[in-house]
Amino acid sequence: MTRTEPGASRTAARLAARGFEPLIAPVLAVRPILQPAPDLTGITALAFTSPNGVAVFADLSADRSLPVFAVGDATAERARQAGFATVASASGALSDLAWLISGEATGRILVPGARQPAGDLDALLNGAVETVILPIYEATETKATPPADFDAVLVHSPRAAQAVAGSLGRTGGAGRLAVAISAAAAAPLAAAGFAEIRTAGEPTDAAVLLALGNPAPHV
Repeated sequence: MTRTEPGASRTAARLAARGFEPLIAPVLAVRPILQPAPDLTGITALAFTSPNGVAVFADLSADRSLPVFAVGDATAERARQAGFATVASASGALSDLAWLISGEATGRILVPGARQPAGDLDALLNGAVETVILPIYEATETKATPPADFDAVLVHSPRAAQAVAGSLGRTGGAGRLAVAISAAAAAPLAAAGFAEIRTAGEPTDAAVLLALGNPAPHV
């Protein structure tokens, strides 16, 4: 289980409930970028591309008055937990978020997120609305040593996949299964020589677990 906390523990609990033995080994750590609270003058809405972005922004600004557009349901739920009252979820990938914003938003949209985002929301919007990109955190590799014995690895982002491939090396995935949240997250895993790489049907944690399947019966 390679995702950052607290998501790793939530996924691990779901795995344990299904009969798996989860091993939590986050390959990335979220580091907030120190800065003053953003000036929201003229901003009509916020767009979040990950739960991490919501959590860091919520610590950075006490303002909860703006509507929120979220890439997926987990991000939307994190925004509601942080106190935002008006939250719309794209329930999908970055392209779905762009479609949602294009159809419902006007004015200037603030996009707080990673210093190195996994995708380009501004390019996907293609001028439909004006975006203000605000880096508020960076995901850094933990350099954690992989567990000595594991059967499968779950990967929830392209950055995490790159870190996994780097830590395992060219043969570290031999005889093992990898399950990626998207095609972009699956691509770097080929370098680690996994026996099988599966891609979730949609970019959600639930879809990752569905692609993983059920644990092999004990004989």
